[in-house]
Amino acid sequence: MQRFVLTLASAALATVLVGCGGERKPKLYGGGSSFVYPMLEKWSAEYLGKGVQVDYTSLGSRDGVTKMIERKNDFGCTDLPMNAEQMERAKQQGGDVIHVPLVMGAVVLIYNLPGIDKQIRFSGDVLARIYLGEIDNWNHKDLKALNKSVNLPDLKIHVVRRSDPSGTSHIFTDFLSKFNQAWKASTSPTWKVGEGALKCSGIAVAVKNKKGAIGYVELIYALQNKDILSFGLVENADGDYPEPTIESVTKAAEAKLKDIPDDLRFSLVNPPKGVKGVYPISGTTWAVCYVKQPEDKANVLKDFLRWVVHEGQELAKEKHYARLPAGLVERVDKKIDLIRAK
Repeated sequence: MQRFVLTLASAALATVLVGCGGERKPKLYGGGSSFVYPMLEKWSAEYLGKGVQVDYTSLGSRDGVTKMIERKNDFGCTDLPMNAEQMERAKQQGGDVIHVPLVMGAVVLIYNLPGIDKQIRFSGDVLARIYLGEIDNWNHKDLKALNKSVNLPDLKIHVVRRSDPSGTSHIFTDFLSKFNQAWKASTSPTWKVGEGALKCSGIAVAVKNKKGAIGYVELIYALQNKDILSFGLVENADGDYPEPTIESVTKAAEAKLKDIPDDLRFSLVNPPKGVKGVYPISGTTWAVCYVKQPEDKANVLKDFLRWVVHEGQELAKEKHYARLPAGLVERVDKKIDLIRAK
């Protein structure tokens, strides 16, 4: 579990409990997605200068949604939109819920092929079949067709996948489902093959230790470890193989803008043709919260979320997150405006 409680350097206890003249300092409680934890940590440190403390606990997207619904936290963070059952449970317990996109990321394929210095290319169809066990050798004809300039070895593919519930797995299987009906998006997929590993760090270790291994990790993890990890390229709808970067993720959101519904619950995987340089396995982290908030929290939460999707976006790049496109921010603002005191 990761947890941060940020306080002013001087008189920590006094900072939490009292401000000038004995007035209680505003405080927000949040939790959920581990993917967005480093970004929330940075945002909270910056926002402390406005006199508001944010206490965020990283226990996973499912926990973030559950604790928000139960009003144990003011907001939850999740790497996948709330489903219909969760929305209905929230409506019965506390009313309408809004989804506020915070930042975007991606899933990157890593592999262990000693002696191969060119990036391996994958298609959605090939990846779907690798993770079903239908393509089990690196010199399979369909992999060779995608990598004509690479001398792929006669080597068994060792599949590595997440063993813990994961928003990363949800994004990855959401992508696979667009190419093969055997897949459906899930945080805890039913895997047919492979070695399970905990979190991105566990997958990276398993891949590094096994010749011929393939796995998937978050973009932020791949970028932070690019000197020791080999990561591949994935074909997009235009037939291109863009580098997985924070810029190519933002482009994925731009390509999907016209298809994003009013409730802002959407998928970024496999964007349609027409926008160059789009990375196809992209995803979003949302903050979810009730529209009706306690009187002492409504404006505090509204101001924090508005700051995150505006000024806070300037901090995204240094933490290897993709910022929200301007066209989406305009729509997010309208959702934040709905928050009010009950």
